Amino acid sequence: MSGSLFYTGLSGLGVARTALMTTAHNTANAYTTGYSRQVAEIATGGAISSGSGFIGSGANVTTVSRSYDRYLTAQLSMAQSASAALATNGTQVSRIDTLLADKTSGIAPLMQSFFTSIQGVANTPADPAARQQMISSAQALAGKFRSTDQYLSDLNSSINDQIVGSVDQINTYAGKIASLNQQISQISAMAGGQPPNDLLDQRDQLVSDLSQIVDVKVLQQDNGKYNVFIASGQSLVVGDYASTMAAVSSAADPSRKVVALQGFAGSTAELGDGVITGGVLGGLLSFRRDTLIPTQNAIGRLAMSVADAVNAQHKLGVDLSGALGKDFFTQATPAALSNAKNTGNLEIGASISNASQLTTSDYSVEVTNVAGTLTYNVTRLSDKQSMGAFTTFPITFDGVSLAAASGTAQAGDSFLIQPTRTGARDLDVVTLDPSKVAAASPIVTGNTAGNKGTGALGAATVDASYPATPLAANLTLSYDAATGSLTGFPATSAVTVTLANGTSTTYAAGAPVPYTAGAKMSFDGVSVTMTGAPSNGDTFTIGKNTSGVSDGSNALLLGALQRKTLMANGTATFNGAYSQIVSEVGNRSMAIKVAATTQDSVTSQIKASRDSISGVVQDEETANLLMFQQMYQANAKVIQTASTIFDTILGIGR
Repeated sequence: MSGSLFYTGLSGLGVARTALMTTAHNTANAYTTGYSRQVAEIATGGAISSGSGFIGSGANVTTVSRSYDRYLTAQLSMAQSASAALATNGTQVSRIDTLLADKTSGIAPLMQSFFTSIQGVANTPADPAARQQMISSAQALAGKFRSTDQYLSDLNSSINDQIVGSVDQINTYAGKIASLNQQISQISAMAGGQPPNDLLDQRDQLVSDLSQIVDVKVLQQDNGKYNVFIASGQSLVVGDYASTMAAVSSAADPSRKVVALQGFAGSTAELGDGVITGGVLGGLLSFRRDTLIPTQNAIGRLAMSVADAVNAQHKLGVDLSGALGKDFFTQATPAALSNAKNTGNLEIGASISNASQLTTSDYSVEVTNVAGTLTYNVTRLSDKQSMGAFTTFPITFDGVSLAAASGTAQAGDSFLIQPTRTGARDLDVVTLDPSKVAAASPIVTGNTAGNKGTGALGAATVDASYPATPLAANLTLSYDAATGSLTGFPATSAVTVTLANGTSTTYAAGAPVPYTAGAKMSFDGVSVTMTGAPSNGDTFTIGKNTSGVSDGSNALLLGALQRKTLMANGTATFNGAYSQIVSEVGNRSMAIKVAATTQDSVTSQIKASRDSISGVVQDEETANLLMFQQMYQANAKVIQTASTIFDTILGIGR
């Protein structure tokens, strides 16, 4: 009996000691990140049969388990991944928002200053200071466009660097998880299947850290090893093996780093930016795709639209020497990038066919073979809208024209078209001589002194066809009261008369042109309007402007460009288009902040739920220490009692 009592007390002493050590381990790791509270699982020892029934033989610790909920842990990983993505995206978007919303030195005030300086030239066209101010304001505006583009390009470089760093971290975590899979399996086998809790916690913490870089999903094998998948199911860790991710230059666009996954067989495949959505990496890719690229394209489109409109109007005027104006700004050229994996050698040239139709999107051109004919399928990437399938060049869409520069395509080839990406980067002022500012109209009109009627010929305007067919000689128009017509228009050019209601009639070259007060008369790119009632024989002159010293009529037309809807298919002004850019970025920044706040709250709630199960509560552990200390003391007393009984029995025998 005493032997049985001794071993029963000894078993209780061992259980109390194990429980005390487990509690002490919990207390020591109360603030260890990723630690799960451990519990000594106690079970009764085998009972011994006797004539009086079964007598217990004490207790033993079957295992030391973790307080762990797999479902909550997986939920927390997903929530942390979403929070990290939103936080990263929001931080980057706010940088662009701050840049664009600058009301003192941003693009909007400098654009206003430029058009104000044009008005100054219109008011005093002979003043060289006004002309120099226009050039200086244009240079400041172009400089701001370039610096804005440089800032956005630097952001892209920063994103590339961060992608490289994130991929390195992913590879490190993946390798550690695979290593722990192996260690856990080996140690558990050596311990007879007992779980190595601290290693399990370390592995879960690695998965948690990994989820804050990229969205992951974990599948536990029957042997306890983790299989870790990223994105849309690509294997990152399978048992003891980890695949490798790489940050490589995009085959479609070398300026962008993309994520590629190297499989266990050694093959490498690029992952689309939209495939990875969670973690820091997902936030970076989302920012670049949804904010950075569209904003850089939008700023480029604005710069190209301003340059296109100002250049076109400037070339319709004449400078101080009477020469037709030249380009005022440089004009960027759309980029057509060949995919690095193309097997053909086709080179595509791109140009702007209509600046008002430009969008802020990039485009892809995919080459397919349809019934033996190469077909070029154009897709607008912003909304995945097909722009059509073409079999011959030139290909025109959304204000862009593509031409085959050289070489031949092969089926499977692809091209990335960036119509406006470098629009802001390539903007500069090329008219630097104040005397070369074409502020005057190339045509002057006059009413002959001595005319008896009230007819008055207004200022002439010219369109884009005029520089190609300049006025050959000065004209004198004469009014014939008998026929109610004007004669004297060029004998080789037809004249189109457009009434106020929009009705147009074209008269053959050399034919008299019926006069209607207020009607616009157009020929060879020149348009004039006469008002009033001329008398028979009254004459009016139309001639070349040989000196633009005192004429600011073309400058007025340049200034009027600010109020015209020349963008987005004729629906937006320059200021309106820029305001839309600022609004879109600001709204996105606010939306991300709201989403981040909500997601952080969800993450905190899930973490609190998990911690309520896995976390160490010091008060509870203190109570356990007292309880197991008393248990230890009580079992020690049992052993002491058994020893006393044993000594007494020995004493009787003597």
